[in-house]
Amino acid sequence: MDVQSLLEAVGPWALAVIAGFVFIESGLLFPFLPGDSLLVTAGLAHQALGLSVPVIALVAFVAAAAGDQVGYLLGDRFGARLFKDDARILTTARLRETEAFFNRYGGRALVLGRFVPVIRTYVPLAAGSARYPYRRFLPWNLLGAFLWAVGVTAVGSLLGGVPFITDNIDVLLTVIVLVSVLPIVIDQIRKRRRASRAARTDEG
Repeated sequence: MDVQSLLEAVGPWALAVIAGFVFIESGLLFPFLPGDSLLVTAGLAHQALGLSVPVIALVAFVAAAAGDQVGYLLGDRFGARLFKDDARILTTARLRETEAFFNRYGGRALVLGRFVPVIRTYVPLAAGSARYPYRRFLPWNLLGAFLWAVGVTAVGSLLGGVPFITDNIDVLLTVIVLVSVLPIVIDQIRKRRRASRAARTDEG
């Protein structure tokens, strides 16, 4: 998708398009919209669009936060019905694991997941399905949406003229997040190994 041509073509409706894309990607389980590249491009072309960077960031923040609210509510109301004991992927055991994950890493999962394409679509759904407390979900959701909307738009405004940044923004953000969550992954691996050793000891 040629995001810049799209934004320029819609003219005064550019903000509405940005809000719509971000909201749908965040809350309506449609992860294949160009969220990151959309904001980078909007930040880069803000003058041509007749928009200010703060306004773009604010609209994206509101849309992202609202979308995550919808995703959470969908998960809270319908998510558990998607998990079954005999399912191949969405098993009830996975739901229990998700609940434990959010109890331990909920805030970080919500913030970091916002920066990863596709993942950011399903994190709120998973939080709702796992019954992650809404009073804890809300502030972390707002923080993640704010950091993402402001950060990615600012990257477009400041660095969007660098072709490598513009062409690889999704990959760069994903790498940054992977490095950030590496300690969590290591901790989970260690936990599973300890549980496995304990199980073998009990069997022995």
